[in-house]
Amino acid sequence: MKTFNFSSQKFYTVFKGSILASVSLVLLLITATAFRSQQDNPDAIVGVWKTGEGNAMVRIYKNGEKYQGKVVWLKEPTDPETGKPKQDKNHPDEANRTRPVLGLVNIWGFSFKENNLWDDGNIYDPKNGSTYSCTIKMINPNTLEVRGYIGVSIIGRTDNWTRQQAK
Repeated sequence: MKTFNFSSQKFYTVFKGSILASVSLVLLLITATAFRSQQDNPDAIVGVWKTGEGNAMVRIYKNGEKYQGKVVWLKEPTDPETGKPKQDKNHPDEANRTRPVLGLVNIWGFSFKENNLWDDGNIYDPKNGSTYSCTIKMINPNTLEVRGYIGVSIIGRTDNWTRQQAK
C-alpha cells in the first residue's frame, strides 16, 4: 500500500495544477454559457455603446418590435464655429439642419434574426448627412460590429462599438 507524503513539493505542484485547471475549465464553461444565452436574447443589444472612433455614445433600445438608438453623448458636443450645440447641418432635408445631434435617433428599424444578428435596419451619419442600410452583429457581450452599406453589404464600412457600463 502506497502512502502520500502531503508535504512533498511534487504532490503540491500536481495538486495545485489540477485545481487551477479545474477552476479555469469551470470559468470557461460559465463564460461560454453566458455568451450562448446572449445569442438567444434579442434584447442583448440594449444598452449604451461607444462608437469605434470614441466620439459618440448611442443608447440602443427597443421600440415596439424593432430596435433603434439615439446619440446620448458627444466627445465634442459644441460646434467650434458657432459655440452652440452641434446641429445636423449636413442633413439632405434643409428643414432638419437645425436639429441637435445630441438626442438624434441615428439607427432604427432593426429586427433580431438569430445568432447575435440584428438586420433590416438603417444608420444615419450626421457627419455627411447620409443614410445607409445596416446590420449589427454582437461579437461578444461587450462588442458590436456595426456595418453600414449601400445596396450590397459587401460594399460598406464596419465599425466596432464597445458597451459602456453605468457608473
